Amino acid sequence: MQVNSVTQTSTIASLPDSIDSQAAAGSPKTPFAGLFQDAIQNVQQLEDKASTAVQGLLDGSGVDVHTAMIATGDADTAFELSLAVRNKAVGAFQQLMGLQF
Repeated sequence: MQVNSVTQTSTIASLPDSIDSQAAAGSPKTPFAGLFQDAIQNVQQLEDKASTAVQGLLDGSGVDVHTAMIATGDADTAFELSLAVRNKAVGAFQQLMGLQF
């Protein structure tokens, strides 16, 4: 079994510089709060889509049961994920508040 030496330390040391230069060169940085706002908007869109599908199913306007159930399942999954992220954030905040300096 052949063991190769570690020779890429210079590449690893220059990694943060290359990431910062890539971020400055082309892609704008998204604020952390903006990520949450986008996620909430996506959850709201999925809930609206599910509501429309269920209403179309009840009205008899050509929406089949499968489409309504898939839309409802997608909205439920997105909501459960956002709730889990919220609970983790609240838990982390409470843990930080419990630290003594």
